[in-house]
Amino acid sequence: MALEKVIHIAIVGNPNSGKTSLYNHITGEHEHTGNYGGTTVEAQTTSCHYKGYELQITDLPGANALSGATPEERYVRKYLAEHTPDIVLNVVCASNLQRNLYITTELIDIGYRMVVALSMYDELERNGATLDHDMLGKMMGLPMFPVVGHNGRGIEVLLDTIIAVHEKQDERVRHIHIYQGIVEESVMTLNKQMKEHREELPKCFSPRYLAMKMLEGDEEVCKMLAECPHFEEWQHTCEKEQSHLQSDLGANEDIKTTMADQKRGFIAGALLETYSRGNNRLENISNAIDAIVTHRILGYPIFIFVMWLMFYCTFRLGAYPQEWIEQLVALIGSTFERWLPDGILKDMICDGVIGGVGSVIVFLPNIMILYLFISFMEDSGYLARASFVMDRLMHKIGLHGKSFIPLVMGFGCNVPAVMSSRIIESRSSRLITVFITPFMSCSARLPIYIILIGTFFAAHSSWVMCGLYLLGIAVAMITAVLMRKFMFKRDETPFVMELPPYRIPTLKATLSHMWQRCAQYLRNIAGMILVASIVVWALGYFPRQKEGESEMQHYEESYIGRVGKLCEPAFEPIGLDWKASVSLLSGIAAKELMVSTLGVLYSNDAENSPAQLKHNLAKSGDFTSPSVLALLVFTLLYMPCIGTITAIGSESGWKWAVGSAIYSTAVAWLCAFAVYHIAQLFM
Repeated sequence: MALEKVIHIAIVGNPNSGKTSLYNHITGEHEHTGNYGGTTVEAQTTSCHYKGYELQITDLPGANALSGATPEERYVRKYLAEHTPDIVLNVVCASNLQRNLYITTELIDIGYRMVVALSMYDELERNGATLDHDMLGKMMGLPMFPVVGHNGRGIEVLLDTIIAVHEKQDERVRHIHIYQGIVEESVMTLNKQMKEHREELPKCFSPRYLAMKMLEGDEEVCKMLAECPHFEEWQHTCEKEQSHLQSDLGANEDIKTTMADQKRGFIAGALLETYSRGNNRLENISNAIDAIVTHRILGYPIFIFVMWLMFYCTFRLGAYPQEWIEQLVALIGSTFERWLPDGILKDMICDGVIGGVGSVIVFLPNIMILYLFISFMEDSGYLARASFVMDRLMHKIGLHGKSFIPLVMGFGCNVPAVMSSRIIESRSSRLITVFITPFMSCSARLPIYIILIGTFFAAHSSWVMCGLYLLGIAVAMITAVLMRKFMFKRDETPFVMELPPYRIPTLKATLSHMWQRCAQYLRNIAGMILVASIVVWALGYFPRQKEGESEMQHYEESYIGRVGKLCEPAFEPIGLDWKASVSLLSGIAAKELMVSTLGVLYSNDAENSPAQLKHNLAKSGDFTSPSVLALLVFTLLYMPCIGTITAIGSESGWKWAVGSAIYSTAVAWLCAFAVYHIAQLFM
């Protein structure tokens, strides 16, 4: 059997261009596609097989250009330099050609073999617009095809073309030079010198591209060329040409802007001959909706209502399937109770495994609903509007609306939220965002909220839940103001908020994203929570209960009781005993473990269902309304889980990770102390 030929393909395109949807359809992967900038913050690589070829496809982060101004742009250019793909698949949003084709012109300068996929072509057609893509492709010297990622339209033709271009069988491929106007003569002069010593140049980029970047003053390219023997000669020529150009351009223009304007002019001219605007009905509808949801006054109550609705549905609608899972867990527990003989194994399975894991898995429906809302807001484009609305407020705390995207993602999980902060160009804004993101209450905290609020504040559950989330936001805002005032007094990089077009999310994409997150939650239960539940059970089970010793006396004398007693003095001022302190300590590994730990500590030999846990908590006498509020506030604010701390360390450095853990725990204790003593005055 003949070996398959391998084609390395790099997918490059703007944020919101539809490249991840295209990647998913070609490869069968399920990478999430969010309708806002910066969703893909790392490269995703997958192999697939097509007509005797192995296609190794890499989905690169969304980037508007290759100038190196943002982390995404630097990442994409570095990847292209280090990996030199066989084919660049440039994904261009057909409904936003003027903007999306700019990166196409930069890829043309680099000199890669390239195919352009005009994604979301159905939106262009629905607008009544027309595009002669064949003619546009000929003008730019590359094949160009319409595709629709969500239904696979045009995918087969696109893959056939990629193979033809790789095999040098496509006659439409030709290398063009985009005329640079007043800068062109300088580009040609430097390019000629560099071509004379082409063997010294990096193979990844064309000499013309390197010459253009040197004239622009690109530091990374200059660093790349610094080791070349003739670099000083090129540098001398470059400085001479820069001086002449700056004299011709005047004080109000620079070389980089002039070259960018030439490329935009090239795009405008090409579109003038090949593109005809339609009636823009969808654009008019989008503008009408934006006039309401981004209104300077109406935008805030609309956003607050959407958040309240999300939490209300999470709590209320999730209660029904939650009851069914509770009944299933109770049935499994009672079955093992009958089948297994008395002894350590029976106690471990019934009290440790079923009592611990069952207390957590019961909240899966609530988490599914939460992720369903977040996924819908991402995919529809509303999340970008929410960021725009919040931009004014974010400026007041020293950040930008773009920081709002990681913060909202933090409601799902703090780990990807911290990682998504890479979309923020400003280093100081990025560090502040990473530092305050753990104050956004992630879904892992949701189980402990639901069980405590449902037990002690059932009549006002939605308001207490919403209050917790608002408190987390308030603490994050105060922290951001303090950091901007005392640590980062200047914001380095201003940027513009983007408003992508509205789209109706497909049911398949929304449910797929929701299930990916829920599957991650289930994997946590199967791994860390299972092990931790058994460990907590063992610490509470040993030393074995003595004859005549009550259950409570046994717990207090157990290993876990001793640990709790050691920590109890720190929690007494906020009304919590050793059991609560043990649950908080276990939550450092993963916040879901708090419910699992309480499930073990308040287990009942007769029944280990979550409903019984609520009953045991209410009847234990260990909690009062003020102490429960203090526990909720402390849970909301104290140090993030190990996964989040690791993500902060990876993104910002370990001093920031340690600082986050110490600061958040101190703030949590102070806030819980205040809430506990204020609540005692009214409850």
